[in-house]
Amino acid sequence: MQNSEIELKFPVPDPEALQSRLPQLGFELVTPRTFEHNTLYDTPTRDLRARKQILRLRKKIRVETETTVGECEALAEIFKQLGYLPAFLYEKYRTEWSHTAGPNAEITAHLVLDETPIGTYAELEGPTAWIDETLAELDIDPATCLTDSYGKLFLDWKQRTSSPAENLTFAEITSPALSLR
Repeated sequence: MQNSEIELKFPVPDPEALQSRLPQLGFELVTPRTFEHNTLYDTPTRDLRARKQILRLRKKIRVETETTVGECEALAEIFKQLGYLPAFLYEKYRTEWSHTAGPNAEITAHLVLDETPIGTYAELEGPTAWIDETLAELDIDPATCLTDSYGKLFLDWKQRTSSPAENLTFAEITSPALSLR
């Protein structure tokens, strides 16, 4: 029997306070704060979006490490030759934590902290019971939880703020709420 897993986001007004509680709750840091640049590709007529599918290239850049993106650029060129063009860009700083769950600690569940230009969100991924328990331990109101993608969150934010931004990037959106550290 397979365990059902879901992903749930919630806004985080104080990222430092949240992260300071995680080790006390049994979480272990897996990936320190890492910059991610995501490019979603689609056809000019948005065929993938209409089918609720995505084609994404993600570049991860850890602050302490230099990386090359040669393969990523080559793959982007292949996408273009197949008729897929960049349709939406989004960036975030992500910190990943893991937690063992289940009666025999056989399940690894995750909490990721995503710092975006429009706010900081935590995302829980794991069995439903673990998510419910973790929300309670963190004193998070389930009514504040979301299942929206960052694209949907961006469009909602854009409508609320009347921002001219076309992409969810730090260059297009300046947010005093987010520290670029």
